[in-house]
Amino acid sequence: MKYMTTARLKAIRLFLFAASIIFILAGWYRGEVRTVLIKATLICLECIGIG
Repeated sequence: MKYMTTARLKAIRLFLFAASIIFILAGWYRGEVRTVLIKATLICLECIGIG
């Protein structure tokens, strides 16, 4: 089984990093940050029995 070269691994990591930044910025632009925080808060409150 051949292993990937370090240059190829670096390229894959850079691509995934760039893609994640693009998706984060797209979600921020669409206002998804507030939605995610609200849902996370509700889930936490339900877990401890308040919500």
